[in-house]
Amino acid sequence: MGGMTRTEAGTGTGRRVSEARERLLRTAGQLFYAEGIHTVGVDRLVAEAKVTNATFYRHFRSKDDLAAAYIGSVDQAIRAQIDSLTAADMPADGILRGIGASLVEQIGSPGYRGCAFLNAAAEFPDPDHPVHRAVVRHREWFLKTITGLFAEIADDSAEHAGRHFVMLRDGAMSAGYLGDPVLAGETLLRGIEGLLRIHAARGLDERAAAPVADQPSSAPTVVSGVECSPPGA
Repeated sequence: MGGMTRTEAGTGTGRRVSEARERLLRTAGQLFYAEGIHTVGVDRLVAEAKVTNATFYRHFRSKDDLAAAYIGSVDQAIRAQIDSLTAADMPADGILRGIGASLVEQIGSPGYRGCAFLNAAAEFPDPDHPVHRAVVRHREWFLKTITGLFAEIADDSAEHAGRHFVMLRDGAMSAGYLGDPVLAGETLLRGIEGLLRIHAARGLDERAAAPVADQPSSAPTVVSGVECSPPGA
């Protein structure tokens, strides 16, 4: 908490407002994920977070507001995870493999019970509900991010590859909870490798078919500085 002063919740003396909010959000994340959002009431959240009802409603208008914040916090954690892979100056295929490895680790972790976003969407099917909208925003960002990584490898069919990757992810996260997590993880990684192999081959075809401007057709063109990895690698 970066040196934040810790005092008892509800005393009103020296307590940092953000600390109570973070504790509520952390408690909600644990309970909502483990048991479902609808089954956990405000009274239990307040008791387990060790705050008062007044403190709860000071930070969140309702439990639905807290649920939307919970989904937003999971979204931010995943964005930070992918950003860390990007910051490591890895090629696009390495980042995609890294995402797959992270998913496998999550599927095999204790207390795993499926995808937090799919679970939340099932509990809030109304497309206009804030929780459902938060899920959709995350999935739109994730698909766009994955598609962009495939586009670094080859522009052709990058959207198709991105959608395929997301479906592999969704299937693995569901199968890992409902079935054997080891088999689900192995299947996911094999699927990602196959997808990368096919997509990389499209990239080679693109480069082979690309016309070379202002060069005589009878003479080969010597190109220097060719890198066998996506830009930024």
